[in-house]
Amino acid sequence: MPAYEAERTLGPTVADLPPGAADHVLLVDDASKDATVAVARSLGLDVRTHARNGGYGANQKTCYRAALELGATLVVLLHPDYQYDPKSVPLLVAPIVAGEADMTFGSRFADGADPRQGGMPNYRYYGNRLTTMAENWILGTRFSEMHSGMRAYSRKVLEALPYQSFSDDFLFDTQLMVAAHQRCFRIQEVAIPTRYRPESSSIGIRRSMVYVALSILECWRARGSRSS
Repeated sequence: MPAYEAERTLGPTVADLPPGAADHVLLVDDASKDATVAVARSLGLDVRTHARNGGYGANQKTCYRAALELGATLVVLLHPDYQYDPKSVPLLVAPIVAGEADMTFGSRFADGADPRQGGMPNYRYYGNRLTTMAENWILGTRFSEMHSGMRAYSRKVLEALPYQSFSDDFLFDTQLMVAAHQRCFRIQEVAIPTRYRPESSSIGIRRSMVYVALSILECWRARGSRSS
């Protein structure tokens, strides 16, 4: 769990994790100013902290490095802001456990779903749709979305990808997704429900536009460079 000021949502997120869904719950706090760390420790989580705020990508780097050091064979990325449903974790890991995928992500658009019914703002809905269409065209993929923050990775994916060299900001997600596609790892999307709450984390329109532009540029740089 990459956390930043999630004291109000961390408890419900952990409570909704299905029994047996995870062998170990690791939380990395990115120098929160609230009581996120105290709440996490009271819940019995394995807590790691950043002395300074490093950014979303930097947080994930610490999460994955620590998980691999702990011997994880399968790693799930779950935001503690309660936006992504923890009850979907078993669905997310099932294809990897079954040997059908190397990486999965929760799609809010799969099977014709409309995440606006779960509260997704219009600017994020259309931005996601248009960006995903452009990225699919560039990469030759057919994903219903490419910007989900709920993901699962087999150990071999994280060991093979140079994620420590990726962005410390939100572009990290796109870089990891594109790198997995380039290396021909089997990526599978899993339909998940959508819910947006006032306390859920979100970036503003301006930062979203910068992220979209950088994501498309990242895909353009990677076009036609898949390994076998």
